[in-house]
Amino acid sequence: MQLYNTLSAEERAQLIDEAGKQRLTLSFYAYAKIEDPKKFRDDLFIEWNKLDALGRTYVAKEGINAQMSVPAENFEAFRETLEVYDFMRGIRLNVAVEHDDHSFLKLTVKVRDKIVADGLNDETFDVTNIGVHLKAKEFNQILEDPNTIVVDFRNHYESEIGHFKGAITPDVETFRESLPIINEQLKDFKEDKNLVMYCTGGIRCEKASAYFKHQGFKNVFQLEGGIINYAKQLKEEGLESKFIGKNFVFDHRLGERITDDIVSQCHQCGKPCDNHTNCLNDGCHLLFIQCDECQAAMENCCSTECLEITHLPLAEQVKLRRGKQVGNKVFRKGKSENLKFKHSGELSDKPLAVAEKTKDIRQKIKVKKVLIGKAEHYYVKAQVGLFVIENQELNVGDKILISGPTTGNQELVLEKMLVNGTENPVAKVGDKVTFEVPFRVRLSDKLFKIIS
Repeated sequence: MQLYNTLSAEERAQLIDEAGKQRLTLSFYAYAKIEDPKKFRDDLFIEWNKLDALGRTYVAKEGINAQMSVPAENFEAFRETLEVYDFMRGIRLNVAVEHDDHSFLKLTVKVRDKIVADGLNDETFDVTNIGVHLKAKEFNQILEDPNTIVVDFRNHYESEIGHFKGAITPDVETFRESLPIINEQLKDFKEDKNLVMYCTGGIRCEKASAYFKHQGFKNVFQLEGGIINYAKQLKEEGLESKFIGKNFVFDHRLGERITDDIVSQCHQCGKPCDNHTNCLNDGCHLLFIQCDECQAAMENCCSTECLEITHLPLAEQVKLRRGKQVGNKVFRKGKSENLKFKHSGELSDKPLAVAEKTKDIRQKIKVKKVLIGKAEHYYVKAQVGLFVIENQELNVGDKILISGPTTGNQELVLEKMLVNGTENPVAKVGDKVTFEVPFRVRLSDKLFKIIS
């Protein structure tokens, strides 16, 4: 009985490309009383694995919170795996407006104490006494009411690239931080104002609306299905968007464009930009906004210190990280003195630029390729990459693809190579090969042979 992933992210990505089938990125949540979260988790994993469903899901005694990637042809079958449980019958599945076949590359279902870390004691108030759900059209209407206060219950690194106009956007890095701040800030408006809230998919507002009703707020409303569902309704009903910019999402895309407006800046040079990235230095892994020019100059790093570290041999990088907290567990989402254009709490409702039109990612050309090796080192001054051949032979004249999360997909024709230190037109499994590469190669990069 398989209860774990057997393929690497790279192998999974290759299979997805070879299948050539559209996948849907979706999210959903449900609050319910689950007696045995561990069994619930195992049952879901088994059924979802059969459907080639991928994603990140948290289950707890209080319910389920999921972000998933599902083959379009298996969408209804996936829904059926949910609706066998009474509390998920008729559940709303928030389907992304933009689709990326690689939004998730593994299936993770984890048991947690809570499905959202809110820091609240659920025993002290009625979590089912929630605020009124509003659809997109109703939400737009209540925003026009001068008696309305609208609050963004996401974190600052989410709201800085996109938010509803006029919203209060707390300068916080976790959901639990925002609750007492907003309660204190709005304590004088409990009786006579409309407290209207929103988040990415609705789950944070579900709990927050009940909490604020318990705190004495009389008129509490929430955006049904969050920004994801709002964007979908905009398209379906031809409504005006009161949201400006991008919606931050927690998958490989890191953002889903709602309007063409760019309201944030590159944290390194100040150029209008709303593309998040993680620092390439695994000992840092800082989430920040970086434009294409800075990405090229800084090689996906947040500082010159991190850039220098990424040029060290892997063993030295690991040694430097030893004894330190894992980078991706440090909640410093853009909080760094090295980022000169990080303006916490200063969000704009006016666009700084307009995003360039991009092609529908579902129309991308599928390249037939086979994984043959992985990167082991890159010699910066010589611009030479070192690769280990793990599958099939490689020949001079082959068309190859070097691919990685930072490198992207780079194609070139192999004109010359050294095999185990000697020039040779053929490399076999187990050989180490070096050849010129006109761009930086990372240890996470894979080497593919393109099949015509």
